[in-house]
Amino acid sequence: MQTLPEFSNPWTTLSTREGYANPWIRVREDQVINPSGGKGIYGVVEYKNRAVGVVPVDENGFTWLVGQWRYCHERYEWEIPEGGCPPGEEPAECARRELLEETGITARVIEPLLMGLQLSNSTTNEVCDIFVARDLSFGDAMPEETEQLEVKRLPLTEAIQMTLDGRIRDSVSVLALLRLHVLHQS
Repeated sequence: MQTLPEFSNPWTTLSTREGYANPWIRVREDQVINPSGGKGIYGVVEYKNRAVGVVPVDENGFTWLVGQWRYCHERYEWEIPEGGCPPGEEPAECARRELLEETGITARVIEPLLMGLQLSNSTTNEVCDIFVARDLSFGDAMPEETEQLEVKRLPLTEAIQMTLDGRIRDSVSVLALLRLHVLHQS
């Protein structure tokens, strides 16, 4: 892997003010001097949990998607199983937990697929790790009270097609499924 050059921070933070906080996020407003020397503000949403996604894949090339209403976008979406990894929990264990909670699937093998993704780096500090789950066994899902989920089993190739034709729009799901597609093409 090629080493990237080092760069110094061209921003100066003069002050920080918390605008809002809850158990999942903190919104802050910084008074700054921008790279051109002008004064301004910069708003940042800080996530308290790390985002984690997991793609279950069985020996026959099938995967499982989770469908749910996404409040922020006011529409129903299909996604890979995802959730928040609180400080102190290992991301791979969070992937196992989210997979079980949302689909009822237990995985003997969890493999890293994409690590340290920056999901919206101009306004948030949110980082995501994505895993592949293999050697699966099946039980009952145990969704959280905020989740009303539908679970769909389909060929991995169809899930990948859903990213290409716009039926899957969630960035974590698109990245995960397209990465698997690229790896299978190699």
